[in-house]
Amino acid sequence: MEEEEKKEVGGVKDLDRMTVKELREVAADIEELAGVSAMKKAELLSAIKKAKGIKEKKAIEKSDVTIKDLKAKIIKLKEKREEARKVKDKRLVNIFRRRINRIRKTSRKLSHA
Repeated sequence: MEEEEKKEVGGVKDLDRMTVKELREVAADIEELAGVSAMKKAELLSAIKKAKGIKEKKAIEKSDVTIKDLKAKIIKLKEKREEARKVKDKRLVNIFRRRINRIRKTSRKLSHA
């Protein structure tokens, strides 16, 4: 049983890693699907998985996180970064700098969404 589950998971990963051309070839073999040439990759993946009976794992939505929460995290991280600068710990300063940068990017993505 475990081997079958691994194959199924491997098959899902293989589908996710396929190019659009490869997905269209797979979809062309399935008789239930129509209009394959006009579909985009996400549409092809969901249609193929639905036709083959593979359950899709949905991405976690980040709607629970607000921009205000992210800004508060940035402020806390800036304080920690300043403390690390006072201690002259370059490694920690770099870590906090990258975390702040990552949170800034996510806040921008949320604001544009």
